[in-house]
Order: sequence, then C-alpha cells, then structure tokens
Amino acid sequence: MKSTEKVMPSGWSLCFQWCSYNYADGGQESGYRFIWKTPKGKLQAARGQARIPNIALAQEMLEQAKREGWGFEGEPKSSY
Repeated sequence: MKSTEKVMPSGWSLCFQWCSYNYADGGQESGYRFIWKTPKGKLQAARGQARIPNIALAQEMLEQAKREGWGFEGEPKSSY
C-alpha cells in the first residue's frame, strides 16, 4: 500500500491511498481511496465513505501522491 496523510487539529488523519481490495470470492482489485485514521493509528472505514473537508485538501493530497511517484498507478479503464 502507498499512502499520504494529513493530520487534522483533532488528531485524526485523512489518508489518500493506493491499495488492494481482497474480496470474499477470492478476487482482487487495486485502486485509490480516501480513508480516515484515528489518533491511535487505526483505519476507520465508514460504510465505504470518507468525508473530505474541502476540494483543495483532496487536490493537495493527489498532487502529493504524484510528487511521490505513485499518483499514476493503475491503468485507465474505458468501462466501469
């Protein structure tokens, strides 16, 4: 997994990650996600959603991933 994170004043961190999803049927897919991390370092999945405080922060994290060299993972797909 590749990740960048921004620590908020509350102590929680918003993470932007490139990771693998493992499914119960044995399938696997890779992709990007935003996810929150608690002050104790535990990932906090919330029904598949992560609230992003503002678009500027999302853009900042995307640009950070690009600068770190992993912001272009995956291949474009024409049908989702």
